[in-house]
Amino acid sequence: MTRAIHLHGKVHVASQLVEADFAALAEAGFRSVVCNRPDGEAEGQLPSGEAQKAAEAAGLEFRYQPVAGFEASDDAVVEMFSMLRAQLPGPILFYCRTGTRCTLLWAQSAAAELGTDMVTSIARGADYDLAPIAEILVERENSAAAIAA
Repeated sequence: MTRAIHLHGKVHVASQLVEADFAALAEAGFRSVVCNRPDGEAEGQLPSGEAQKAAEAAGLEFRYQPVAGFEASDDAVVEMFSMLRAQLPGPILFYCRTGTRCTLLWAQSAAAELGTDMVTSIARGADYDLAPIAEILVERENSAAAIAA
């Protein structure tokens, strides 16, 4: 089975899944899977339609939120990720090519709640580097604080 990396709460990330992973994820207690990888990004990757069938056959909720790398800091994309994170039953596995894109989305989604230092530390502990979005994380944390004030 592809290695699921726990970030925080009910959120886990992973690299590209194969069909057999879905039954193993269900056995491991996962309840939802979100694919953040666009179909056709690489030759040989499992298409989202087949992933959905495998997930549903294993009793898992499945959502397809394709995100190209350059879209990972788009406000609407982060909002959708936040909505999925809040609404889907956990544990939730978000996957893409390497798990990095999902981690970048999670960090932006969680920055207001946990703070930039905490999400950076969690990501670093999982071997993901948030340096490319460091300024964006601070902006998201600060804008949430301004709204709350």
